[in-house]
Amino acid sequence: MTGPHRLRGERERSRWRAPGDTGRSRRGYTAVVLVTVVALLTGLGFWACRPDEADPSGRGLPGDAASGALPTGPCAPSDTLVPPCGAWWGAYVPYAENGSLKDAVLGFEKRIGRRLDLVYNYHDMSGTELDGQLLTPDEQELGRDRLLMLAWESTVWTEPHHENWTETQLGWRNIASGKYDEEIIDPQIRRLRAYGKRVFFSFDQETDARIEEGAGTPAEFVAAYRHLHDRFRELGADNVVWVWTVSGYLGSGKEMKALYPGDEYVDWIAMDQYNYYACHDTTDWKDFLRSQQPSYEWLRANVTDDKPVMLAEFATAPDADDPGRQRDWYTGIPGAVRELPEVKALVHWNRPTSEKPECDLTVDDGPGLEGYRKAGRDEYFQQPVPSR
Repeated sequence: MTGPHRLRGERERSRWRAPGDTGRSRRGYTAVVLVTVVALLTGLGFWACRPDEADPSGRGLPGDAASGALPTGPCAPSDTLVPPCGAWWGAYVPYAENGSLKDAVLGFEKRIGRRLDLVYNYHDMSGTELDGQLLTPDEQELGRDRLLMLAWESTVWTEPHHENWTETQLGWRNIASGKYDEEIIDPQIRRLRAYGKRVFFSFDQETDARIEEGAGTPAEFVAAYRHLHDRFRELGADNVVWVWTVSGYLGSGKEMKALYPGDEYVDWIAMDQYNYYACHDTTDWKDFLRSQQPSYEWLRANVTDDKPVMLAEFATAPDADDPGRQRDWYTGIPGAVRELPEVKALVHWNRPTSEKPECDLTVDDGPGLEGYRKAGRDEYFQQPVPSR
């Protein structure tokens, strides 16, 4: 597999259950001891010099990253990138076989017949050139005409691009203590600050699933999130729009409530919900609204009703017996999302969860592509994207 990404399969198997089912599945990967990670990072010298010391201008960042006029008028987005007249249309697209995110995104856009408003990408804390460095050259270039959503995981992936799914948790307690500020956190904050343009930023997305993975307790996550937020502020990176992302799986309701850092630390709330259908051996087909509305309403009733909502990952599995069903699922989105008025961004997860055809969530061809193309042409998803 190429490109940074989350392991969907094990997490998804726990999310498709009915709200009353509290069973959870563990991810099937081998933990790597932290000592190995520290040795790797120290031995290779990924943070041998700080960006401020090496290049105060932010080495490798575009000089015009924050240039251009801002949109004006009644549909101009807010300071926290909320579009008042509709919603952003975005996607997570895995890296191309040649290792290029730019090629992957441009190829996807050619297939869907429009430019994405928002490109979503994932990073670990390794400091490596693509996986662990926020704002890669491809991200910077794509960000000139699009919004970026950067998900930063408090883990180190064992293989490049998480190829075999093994990773080491750095631990929320350690993040909150400032243990990794100087070597890991601060250099990436400086990169974002130098970039200038506003970006969406999600720390440890699907955080409710990470408790079982060993990241820590809800209280430790809140402390880590607040520490990271405050550290960005202290270093002057005020161009970050903070997105708090959970799975939206209602069996984790207690955990999700306990994981919320507070309205003063969050700009958007986000969730990852799907119509898995036969991918999880069920005959229950959920249309778009039924796949999203229960978690949307629960989060607004139980966490906060004061923040815009992002569908940070969404998609439908196909129906082999009725291929047109997948097309209709997507064409129904423009009408259905208007019934969820605080949903202001939709980000398609364009990647299979496994090699089984019933778990292919992509819209790269066939009826799924046809429906997704049509949905993306709706005026609700034609909002003015800010240049900074």
